[in-house]
Parts: sequence; C-alpha cells; structure tokens
Amino acid sequence: MEIVALPGQRAGGKVWLVGAGPGDVELLTLKAYRILQSADVVLYDALVSEDIMALVPKDAEKIAVGKRAGKHSAAQDEINQLLVTKAFTKQSVVRLKGGDPFIFGRGGEELQSLVESGLEFEVVPGITAASGTSAYAGIPLTHRDYAQGVTFITGHCQLESRPMDWNSYANPNNTLVIYMGILNAGLIKSGLLGAGRNIDTPVAIVSKATTQDQRCFIGTLGELERLASNPALKMPALMIIGEVVELADTLNWFKPDSNQKDRVRNDGAQNKLLHGELTQKLKVDLAQ
Repeated sequence: MEIVALPGQRAGGKVWLVGAGPGDVELLTLKAYRILQSADVVLYDALVSEDIMALVPKDAEKIAVGKRAGKHSAAQDEINQLLVTKAFTKQSVVRLKGGDPFIFGRGGEELQSLVESGLEFEVVPGITAASGTSAYAGIPLTHRDYAQGVTFITGHCQLESRPMDWNSYANPNNTLVIYMGILNAGLIKSGLLGAGRNIDTPVAIVSKATTQDQRCFIGTLGELERLASNPALKMPALMIIGEVVELADTLNWFKPDSNQKDRVRNDGAQNKLLHGELTQKLKVDLAQ
C-alpha cells in the first residue's frame, strides 16, 4: 500500500513512537509519561495496560490499533497511513506500543512510512517483554553457570523465505526467548528437538507478566505443548527456554496478591502526591 500524504498541506505535528513497557504502569519511563501527558492523539496497541492508558489526557483522541493472534483490529498499512494523516492534522501524535517498539514491534516499518512522508518523529524506548517478564518471574536471562548468551525470536514460524534456524536456537549454552509463540508450541518443540536440544530442557511460559494476573507455567521442552494449552494461560504470554529457568523457584520475588496488598496499603496518597509533583514539574519543563 502506498502511503499518501495530504496534498497542499504542511505537516504541523510530530510523531512519538513510545514503548509502554511490559504491563506494570510503574515500569513506564519518565519520558514516556511526559510525552503521554502532552498527547493530542494516541494510537495504542492491545498490549498497553489500562493503567497506562489512564495516564492519557481525557481530551486526547484515543485510537485502538492493536494486534493479537487471530484478532487484528487494523492492518499495518492502515496504521502507517493513519500515523501520517494524524501528523498532518494534530500537533503531538503518540504511537504507543507494548514493550519496546524496536523489538518485534514493527516500529521500524512505521518510521519508514513517516520518513517517506517527510514527517518529524522521535523514539522513546521501553522495557521489552523479555526483560520485564524474566525479572518478574525470577529467571535471569544470562548467568555465568547456566547461559552465556540470549536469543530473542518471534514464534510465528511462518516465513518460508526465511526458515527458522533451529540449529542456532538449540544452543544449550544460550537462553531462548520466544515472543508470540504460544499457538506454535508444537512446531517450536519439534524444531528444537530435531536440532538436538534435550527434551528435559527447562521451560517457562509466563502469562500477563508484571501484572497482578501474572502466572508462570514451568516444565520441560517435552511438555511445551501441554503447558501452552493450559486453560489458565492468558495472553499475552512469553516462552523462556533454557537452564536458567531452574532458578525461578529460588529467585522468584514477585507475588501478585501480596504485592497488590502492599501497593494498596503504601501507595494510595503517596502516588497521588507523586503524580501531582511530576505533573507540575513537567509543566514547568514544557514551559521552558
């Protein structure tokens, strides 16, 4: 699809490509918060939490363009065109994405469309799902005794022109993190086993990570399909495959129920005060 700019009009706005992090509103960066506070329009993904969307000004236009497996609300070409159109009609356009926009977020594709249309933009990185999920599940992605490297891949397994390199992904000295792989658990399991990965390799599937609904399903590579089909597993979910998963039992610090109680008990008035202080400081910074 060819991107169409508005003929005879000069773009007066700027597009901010913002990473919203893995879910917990407190993991949003200060810069992302500042940009959201001044947004005229926000195009947001399905993975952006309600708590983060609550930070968007009430008078800002909010457009849901997120994607979920089998539930696409907007085609990528349509999103690209919408960003261009809004940049010609609004001052501050925020493209808000879960995690980090440059890690399986199609952020690069969207920016290419802006470049073609001569539009100004800026990127605000976010905590990617792999980092947030592993931290909240007590699974370090690297560890001198377990894994000397980590690989991030998408689990779509659909690109015939670029087949999955299972031999490199099966390296026993590396941790493998798979985004969007739940529906292809069987293909992932057979691919890794066929490349020589041990059937007893520890595996974790973490559901709704960093939120109060977080659940962690732990087993082995041989059990991957069973873990992925558990009815209690809710999207979004991330797979972590490797020996580091063994550390989850001892390093898991995040207890959703108790954390929620602590947050309710300790945060109430303090968070309102902090929000007010941040808002006032940002107003001063913007004025300057």
